[in-house]
Amino acid sequence: MIRQLVRSYVLLVAVAIALFTVPVAFTLTDQLRDDTRHSVLREADAMALLLGGDSAASCEALEEMARAYDDEIQVTATDNCATRLPRPERDAALEKALRQGEPTVDWGSDFIWGDHLVVTVPARPQPEGPVVGAVRIQYATGELTSRLWSIWGFRAILALLVLGVAALIGVAVARRITRPLRQLNDMASRFSDGDLTARSPVTGPPETQTLARTLNQGAERLDTLIASQRIFVADASHQLRTPLTALRLSLDNIADGVDDDFVREDVEQATAEVVRMSRLVNGLLVLARAEAKVTDAESLPLMDIVQERLAVWRPAADERGVTIALKGNAGGRPLVRVLASPGHLDQVLDNVLSNALEVSPDGGTITVRVEHRSDEVTVCVLDEGPGMPDADKSRAFDRFWRGKGLTGKSGTGLGLAVVKQLVTDDGGTVTLADAPGGGLKVVISLRASQRSGG
Repeated sequence: MIRQLVRSYVLLVAVAIALFTVPVAFTLTDQLRDDTRHSVLREADAMALLLGGDSAASCEALEEMARAYDDEIQVTATDNCATRLPRPERDAALEKALRQGEPTVDWGSDFIWGDHLVVTVPARPQPEGPVVGAVRIQYATGELTSRLWSIWGFRAILALLVLGVAALIGVAVARRITRPLRQLNDMASRFSDGDLTARSPVTGPPETQTLARTLNQGAERLDTLIASQRIFVADASHQLRTPLTALRLSLDNIADGVDDDFVREDVEQATAEVVRMSRLVNGLLVLARAEAKVTDAESLPLMDIVQERLAVWRPAADERGVTIALKGNAGGRPLVRVLASPGHLDQVLDNVLSNALEVSPDGGTITVRVEHRSDEVTVCVLDEGPGMPDADKSRAFDRFWRGKGLTGKSGTGLGLAVVKQLVTDDGGTVTLADAPGGGLKVVISLRASQRSGG
């Protein structure tokens, strides 16, 4: 917006300069032409009077007058007296002067002038007498051209200086005008990054002041609503988990004291549903926390978190003979840091590794690859499971959607939805692709922290 205001201001000044300077320059150019033409005509008329005198004194005076000019002015005349001046070439201008008695002025070009100004005037003994000869003056216009460049060049340089000053003034004025808008944008950027305390100063013209007040009031309202949601999430976390845990313990006790196989089977099914409900509640609570942006993104050591979660999941993988391998160009860079909220990466890796372990065949391999590229860090988790059709990949991040694979049978349909919400909340992206050789590849892209080192 600042550039647009400056361009508009400079364009307005340029139009004003052009409207004032160009007509003045053309007027001065026309005045220069007229003054030169009148001056040369006066000289030619004076010489024509001497030529028409037809006396020795007149011819001598004409010769003296012609010799007084420098090389830039050449004088020629018809041989009306015993002059030693060169004779002019017979052309239309000379014929017009001799036959019709009319003077001619030839600038040599239709655009301003050429290299020479040629003036041809008839010579008469008396003002109304017959034409007895003609005088021609050829005037070099080099000096006129230099003066023309001075006229236009001076004004062009002055215009450029004025435009430069106008641009500097325009930048200062535009920055002053747009300062309230930049403050509003800064407030909106901080707010979108999770800083709910961001407020905009109420400054500037009445319109921006009204907008700032409206945004600040909306921010206050939103901060209050999110604070209420945080309280609800905290209360729900305690109120829902406690009875589910107690219900599961009760079912376990019942199962231990029942000898009837049919009753035991019903109790085990009920226990499985309670476990599934607990996982569903946990997933919903995680989503609620992520949507509420309970915590702001921080600079976290990625490799420490990855290695910690892999250490947690390796015992479960070893029971089935599944190998978890860590690869990538960030493996030897322990200082690689990413911007993420505390706890988000742990939850994301747990969900992705849980799905990968569930679909991996016994004796298979789960590959975790970490790649660091300038301002982005990518974590890829590849399994050797049955993979996922393209149609399912487009829906895999939907809430409560469960595919037809192994995870669809026992999952809650919230695992990948939680992963996407947490990664997106931290300013990253997550996508699904086919792993080389079969299986599924989960690609998690995160923002690299400026504190990352090598």
